[in-house]
Amino acid sequence: MNASTACVVYASLFAVVAAPLAFALFGLLRRERGPAAPRARWDGRLSLNSGLMYAFSFSLIFFIQELFLVLPKALTPGLKATLFHNNHHWDGDNPLARLFQGTGALAILLTAIGFSLWLKLRPPRSATLRLFVLWTAFHGFFQSLPQVVVGAVIPQNDVGMAFDYLQLSEATKLVLAGIALPVIVILATRFARPLLEFAANAGDVATPLRRSGFMLRTATLPALLALPVIVAMRVPGSLDQVAIVPVAEFVIGVFWLQAYAWFAKPRRIGQVESAPSALGAALMVAAQLLIFQFALRPGIAFF
Repeated sequence: MNASTACVVYASLFAVVAAPLAFALFGLLRRERGPAAPRARWDGRLSLNSGLMYAFSFSLIFFIQELFLVLPKALTPGLKATLFHNNHHWDGDNPLARLFQGTGALAILLTAIGFSLWLKLRPPRSATLRLFVLWTAFHGFFQSLPQVVVGAVIPQNDVGMAFDYLQLSEATKLVLAGIALPVIVILATRFARPLLEFAANAGDVATPLRRSGFMLRTATLPALLALPVIVAMRVPGSLDQVAIVPVAEFVIGVFWLQAYAWFAKPRRIGQVESAPSALGAALMVAAQLLIFQFALRPGIAFF
C-alpha cells in the first residue's frame, strides 16, 4: 500500500466510522434538555414504510446506474452490452468502454440532485411518497460519491477505470477523494432533519435523546431490516455483487444519520400526513423483486 492509498483509506475510516461514533458518543454524554412535552407511541406503519421505501429506492438507483453503464456501450461501435439484476457485462473492444464505466455513477448522482431539489422545493405531504423521494436522493448520493473515493485507489473500480481513461494523475485522484469524503459527511447529516420532520408532534423530537430515538425507529432500524430484502433482489451473485454495496452504503450513510440525529433540529413538524398501511409499499417491492429476478436476472441484451 503506497502513501496516497494509505492516506485515502485512513481518512475514509475516520470519516465514516470513527467520526460518527465519536459524535454520537458526545451526544449521549450531553444532558437531556428540552420541554417535557408528551411523546407519541412508536409509529410502526412509518417504520415499515420507511424500510420498504429504503429497499425499493436502493434497487431503483442501482438499476439506473447499471442502465446508464449499458446504454453508452450499446451505442458504441464494437461493443455488445447486457444488463443483469446485479451487474452488467459487455463483449467486444473499444477504448471508450473504460470511460463509460463512469457514466453510471454520474447518472445516479444527477438523479440524487434532482430528487433532493424535489424534496426541498416541493416536499410531498404523503408519508410514503416523501420517504420514496428522500431515500432515492439518499441512495443516489451514497451509491455514487463513495465510488469516487474507491476509484481513487482501486483502478478496477468502475470510476477508477474512467479515471484511468482520462489519465488523471495520482495527485488529482487524491484531491478528488479528499473532496468527496467531506461532501459525503455533509450530505449524510443534511438528511437527518427531513427524517426528523416525519415526527407526529414536537414532543417526539423535543430533546437530543428523543431525536436519536426517533431516528433509530424511522431510519436506522428500517434500513437495517431492509438489507435482506435488498440482498434478495441481487442473488445469486458474488459477494461484491450481492452484499458489499448495500452493507457499505448502510455504514457510510446511515451511521452518520443516527450519529447526527441528536444535534439536528427539524423546522417543520406536522406537515407530513400519517403513514398509511404499508400494503402499497410492499406491493411495489414485490413487483420490483419479480422484475429483478425474472426479467433482469437472465439478462437483457442491448444489441
